[in-house]
Amino acid sequence: MDLASIVGIVAGLAIVFTVQILEGGSPVSILLFPAMLLVFGGAFAAAMAGGVMKDAGGFIKQLKKAFTSKVTPPAELLDSVVKLAERARREGLLALEDAVKTVKHPFLKRGLQLAIDGTDPDELHDILHAEVAAKKKADKAGVKFFEGMGGYAPTIGIIGTVMGLVHVLENLDKPETLGHSIAAAFVATLWGVLSANMIFLPLAARLGRLSAIEAEEMELVIDGVLAIQSGSNPRLVAQKLRSLLPPDEMKKAEAASSRKAA
Repeated sequence: MDLASIVGIVAGLAIVFTVQILEGGSPVSILLFPAMLLVFGGAFAAAMAGGVMKDAGGFIKQLKKAFTSKVTPPAELLDSVVKLAERARREGLLALEDAVKTVKHPFLKRGLQLAIDGTDPDELHDILHAEVAAKKKADKAGVKFFEGMGGYAPTIGIIGTVMGLVHVLENLDKPETLGHSIAAAFVATLWGVLSANMIFLPLAARLGRLSAIEAEEMELVIDGVLAIQSGSNPRLVAQKLRSLLPPDEMKKAEAASSRKAA
């Protein structure tokens, strides 16, 4: 599990509460349930109103993905594909039928099964790329929902502040409560800006980044499966797939390959 989002959000909130304490305030003073309910609930409702029910229904799934997704090291995936290429070259494509059952990567597993079933290379290429395009489209909807919440939250916070100030004006005959009431009114604006910039928009960026990484993995798998299907030399398969990796990942893959060769 990649902890970047959890660590980042927790650290950001910790900094905010630490600064509140350093300035002589109390963290409890900004933990006002009505303001937080308005901002978080209102942002969710507004984002839902701007999309379809399916997008809102996938909120928990996307949230879980943002916090718990595991990023597969490209070198590890490349190594798996090369091992399969070596076996297919040595024993034939049909020999991979048993090996497919042990493959953990779902997209690689589907691609290999299609290749083993005798799918035409052009059709296999089109089928797998269509799946990549469908995934990108689905991921984009999740990103857009969190971006929507991040866009609406600050304005909804201002609405909460205006509502609080209206309440203050209704109680001008109680001067002893005005300071507390005015401070409480601005808490909604604080949570609106805070939630947008430390929670919703970072999570949208995280989901977008995960989607891009997964799409790159799938593209690598497609090239690998097509190379295996055509019976390419495993060394050429490894070299071709390494060329698709970012420079730092390419160096790691080459280093791992050198260690195995030694």
